[in-house]
Amino acid sequence: MPGREGKRILRPRSGSHIFALLLIPVAAVLGFFLWGFLRGAVEQLRRPAPLHTETSALGILPHRGDIVLILDDVGFDHQPLETAMAIDPNVNFAVLPNGKRSIEFAATLHDHGFELLCHLPMEPEGFPRVSPGGGAVMTAMSDAEIARTTRTNIETIRFARGVNNHMGSRATADRRVMTDVLGAFPKGMYFIDSRTTGNSVAGSVAHEMRVKTASRNVFLDDVQDVAMIRHQLEALASTAATRGIAIGIGHMHPTTMQVLTEDAPKLRAKGFRFVRASAVVE
Repeated sequence: MPGREGKRILRPRSGSHIFALLLIPVAAVLGFFLWGFLRGAVEQLRRPAPLHTETSALGILPHRGDIVLILDDVGFDHQPLETAMAIDPNVNFAVLPNGKRSIEFAATLHDHGFELLCHLPMEPEGFPRVSPGGGAVMTAMSDAEIARTTRTNIETIRFARGVNNHMGSRATADRRVMTDVLGAFPKGMYFIDSRTTGNSVAGSVAHEMRVKTASRNVFLDDVQDVAMIRHQLEALASTAATRGIAIGIGHMHPTTMQVLTEDAPKLRAKGFRFVRASAVVE
């Protein structure tokens, strides 16, 4: 029929075209959510990491302070040496030269890699009512006697890297005595002032003589009570956190061993580190 061929014939759209049209809104929705996700991820990356956290994403603890732990009066029967050695590899042991088992214990501790100090007996206030034991440095001694007594004590604890005073509240307050004591040290030996008196001149004399030194911050167990020892250990940790380094002195009493065994792992978990005395003297 005329004109039939010239007339436009409408045909239904193919299935592929319809599917493509349907994908447009779906793609738009997906794009919106993807954009939001990426934006949040970028903001998270730009956000600074929180400070003062206990652990990082890698599980690394922040370093909160160094603790020097010195256990005094080592060298007698029934002392729990194995328990003390298990507290931390960097516990320091101050061995009394006049103890019944001092030489034996010093050898054992040295063999296990621990740092030793000669726990030098020195004259206290109140002597002779208060006695430091045999072989002590006394203020009535001559310069030569003080030097000889000091050397004899140090040589008894032959693995010692340093010295700290046993008692000595009178002797450490005497400048002449401390000059003689420190002058008798082998080269490189350090001195830790136990600070048994506020009148001690040991630290200042040591600095003048260029002997490396440091002073005790906290006594842990003057009162042998678990709660009090734990309180003192917390004070030691607080000082370490504030100053960077703190020195604590205790003994191998059962109560002290209980607190240290229970609390040393907790202190390490909080970021405190036990270190050797030789690492902090200056």
